Amino acid sequence: MIELLLYVIFGVLIAMFVSLIPALHIYNVLGIFVLIALGAGGLVPMEFLPYVFMAMVVTYAIMNTLTAVFLSAPDESMIFVLMPGHKALLRGRAYEVTMMTAAGSIMGILLLLLLAPFATSILPAVRKLVSPHLHWIIGLMGVYIIMSEWPKTHERYPPGWRKFLAAWRSPAAGLLTFLLSGFLGLIVFNKNILPLGTSFQALAPVFIGLFAVPSIIINLFAKAKIPAQKIAYSLDFTPDIAVRSTIAGGLGGLMAATFPIITAGMGALVAGQATAQQDERVFIMSQGVSKVVYYVGAFLFFFIPYSGLGKGGLVLIISPFFRSLSINQFITALAVMMISAGLAFIALTYIAKLFAIFIHKINYKLISAITLVILVSIVFVIGKMAGVFLMIVATGIGLIPVLYGARRLNCLGVLLLPISLNMAGIGPKIAHFLGII
Repeated sequence: MIELLLYVIFGVLIAMFVSLIPALHIYNVLGIFVLIALGAGGLVPMEFLPYVFMAMVVTYAIMNTLTAVFLSAPDESMIFVLMPGHKALLRGRAYEVTMMTAAGSIMGILLLLLLAPFATSILPAVRKLVSPHLHWIIGLMGVYIIMSEWPKTHERYPPGWRKFLAAWRSPAAGLLTFLLSGFLGLIVFNKNILPLGTSFQALAPVFIGLFAVPSIIINLFAKAKIPAQKIAYSLDFTPDIAVRSTIAGGLGGLMAATFPIITAGMGALVAGQATAQQDERVFIMSQGVSKVVYYVGAFLFFFIPYSGLGKGGLVLIISPFFRSLSINQFITALAVMMISAGLAFIALTYIAKLFAIFIHKINYKLISAITLVILVSIVFVIGKMAGVFLMIVATGIGLIPVLYGARRLNCLGVLLLPISLNMAGIGPKIAHFLGII
């Protein structure tokens, strides 16, 4: 057990480093890590590899809040935290928002622990029940995202074309974003654009372009100056807020962890509105709950014996090398999850303080420029010039909701549209009709 603990700490340290690189997703690193681990003369013993992955994904799910709030470089699970987080940064409260999100993440870990005894019997039954209906469930999720877009203008116009156009500004931008990102998704899913060696990471340039690069570009042209950040020694939430956050975020995260394609952002949006959560503190903390339940739960459920559960890129990476065959492996995964969460949260408190102390002393535009260089470099390593071109196209689509006040969640049409069509059995026909294949 001591040897396993040392490897778990090793995984936590690697994920901590990854979390500090803006918009670098842990799944991009894990694919490379497997190749190194298998080819380096046993860098990590095969029987420990899944638990090292668990440590890495837990750490990343808790600590990726740092760059999303302080550097505005989110992944798709953090897009809802971006706006409240950026507002808090400009008000000197980025540390508080970071720690509130992290507190929500710990509540998400505890929720998974409480649900673990029931997961082995309930989740397989739920999966069997909903599997025949996934295509229309995911399709309705896309419809809901479009229909929930609303006019955001505060100006009042007299009846006529100006009022009509003003009302349709953000809904039209959201619809256009969803359709364009969906068309891009059809291309990516049906054509091999990247070099063969990295084609399994074709979505990485797309997601970086849709979600991370637009924020960085806005930061480069913004005139706002980052003020000194306050370090809060207590967090403004009550047990009632904690419970409401856990319910809303837990529902959204579980939905994302068990249903294909649905992500933490989508799940949290639906669950938050279904449970009528309006308090900004509930909103922020529920996002922390949701993204941890999404990332960690999707991998944790893979350890349930003989269930065939689990989803996401991490399951695809590890499943050829490891099969969960006993309840002891599930219990070990739970223990690793708890240990990693504790280590990651402790590390986050100190690193977030360093961010808060130094962020206003550094040229924010310079940080954004360096971040952009890092993102482009990552994409170039993954996909060469084809990957960079794909990122540029995705960035153009991702800028539409940013510039016209629509929800950035519409960018997830890149997944919802092609996969719901494929599940309905008409994806290849649509792609052929559009000339993609």
